[in-house]
Amino acid sequence: MKVLGIVGSPRKGGNTEILMRETLQTISQNGIEVETILLADKNIQPCNACLVCKKKKNFCAIQDDFNPILEKIKKTDGLILGSPVYFGSATPNIKALIDRVGYVFRNGENFLERKVGAPLVVARRAGHNFTFAQLLCFFFIMGMIVPGSSYWGIAFGREKGTVLQDEEGINTARKLGENIAWLLKKLANTQVLRTERD
Repeated sequence: MKVLGIVGSPRKGGNTEILMRETLQTISQNGIEVETILLADKNIQPCNACLVCKKKKNFCAIQDDFNPILEKIKKTDGLILGSPVYFGSATPNIKALIDRVGYVFRNGENFLERKVGAPLVVARRAGHNFTFAQLLCFFFIMGMIVPGSSYWGIAFGREKGTVLQDEEGINTARKLGENIAWLLKKLANTQVLRTERD
């Protein structure tokens, strides 16, 4: 099993990356492989509605860093999307990614359906709820299974590293990691049982 964490912040080493690391470390400690992708060093253009993905399934025609990420998403069992709040919403980086993933997969073989997904959001002061809902709606429309935590997957921080001062936010991220690991193992066991019965 593997969980992929995608950080939609345009800066490296920021609070969203730190929060993602806390969640992924917890998942890793539960024996599940993890990987992080930082969109800060990727070129992800917005969807241009060319509709090539309707003809060539599971593929996007735009030539940038998207298709290699798409291949990793196809193979993952769990997907965590993290974004800081920029002017009340998710970053253009993560929004461009999920728009294209959604369009390609819904026109193809929705590789995310019934996989596990969860959002993480960091803000200086406000905008958590709307950004959290943006990411959450992506998981729902893709038919994914979203576990909860001790609170919504949000935390506070502005300058790099200040998210670590939000004890509740960090604990919520870690609890989310525990729940993702637990759910993945339950789903895997269920699949094994179904296979044995068939």
